[in-house]
Amino acid sequence: MSFRIFHALLFIATALVLSGCNKATNNDTNAAGELIVRIGSAAPLTGNQAHIGKDNESGTRMAIDDANAKGLIIGGRKVHFELISEDDQADPKTATIVAQKLVDDKVNGVIGHLNSGTTIPASKIYNDNGIVQISPSATAVNYTAQGFKTAFRVMANDAQQGRVLGEYAAKNLGAKKIAVIDDRTAYGQGLADEFIKAAQAAGAQIVTHEYTNDKAVDFTAVLTAVKGKQPDLLFYGGMDPQSGPMAKQIKALALNVKFMTGDGGYTPEYIKLAGDAAEGSYASLPGVPLSKMPGGKEFETRFVARYQPIQLYAPYCYDAVNVMIAAMQKADSVDPAKYLPELARISLDGVTAKIQFDAKGDLQGGAITMYQVQQGKWQALETLGATH
Repeated sequence: MSFRIFHALLFIATALVLSGCNKATNNDTNAAGELIVRIGSAAPLTGNQAHIGKDNESGTRMAIDDANAKGLIIGGRKVHFELISEDDQADPKTATIVAQKLVDDKVNGVIGHLNSGTTIPASKIYNDNGIVQISPSATAVNYTAQGFKTAFRVMANDAQQGRVLGEYAAKNLGAKKIAVIDDRTAYGQGLADEFIKAAQAAGAQIVTHEYTNDKAVDFTAVLTAVKGKQPDLLFYGGMDPQSGPMAKQIKALALNVKFMTGDGGYTPEYIKLAGDAAEGSYASLPGVPLSKMPGGKEFETRFVARYQPIQLYAPYCYDAVNVMIAAMQKADSVDPAKYLPELARISLDGVTAKIQFDAKGDLQGGAITMYQVQQGKWQALETLGATH
């Protein structure tokens, strides 16, 4: 080997070593000498679901700030948690781009996504890269049914929620003829399918199953079709940007039905969008009412003082962060490969409930609460299922 070639190879080898060192240590330590631990957050921060997405982001941020205030030591080093927040626009394709960006940013875990339709496609990217993902709000059964060991959620799934909704409609509300509309998303269609199975098993007849999409605002045609079937209850599987206007149009068309939706409609925004047509509407939300959550009242006081009234999933985001950090502490490592086994067997008293996961990554014993709009506000009616 010539002297010139030897030196060229030596230069390349040295450059590669230095490049590897820079990659491994880049942004790993802040000015205070603390180990930086990056936690990703993915939710719609723009578009018609931004009010819910920003609520998720705020719940995640508050948990991270609380953890930083404790001065935690993990792996013999003081750690500083850093939020890396991304806007997935409630769009499945954008969600995969966001997921890859978070992987490239070397996050130590992800809180998200908000929607089932974004959570599911993103979950493969996180799993392929060994990144722990805890969704605070994706309820579609398929999310954890894929068999990914990195996938977890901190609220009950749609098999549980759909069953409660369907049985409540048929048994408690006495619905005999039910119309169903869903938005064809993973969440909306999945919840509607579970609702239908439960309602039929409880003796109700599904007189029609219609479809819309998660961008629609005019439901005149589909509601006119529903009206012709003369149902006594209409169930909608989807989010509040559609369920609010839908409720208003139900009233305008003099469609005499009880209106029911899932957790995607249990928001202050739904009441705002529906106006006085919201009165009497029914919705569900996994978990117990905020006032009955173990740490609900304190969380609400602090959250409202810092941000704004809770929209929907902020307490669940807070718990998702805390259960992830608790697993890191138990493993004494922020490496996902090392704290993942601890997360799978953890038991944590959270704000929303006791957090324990089953073999699929689902929350064990999740409760479902039914709500109704009464005098312009959501009021809890009944909590069904386990509450720990």
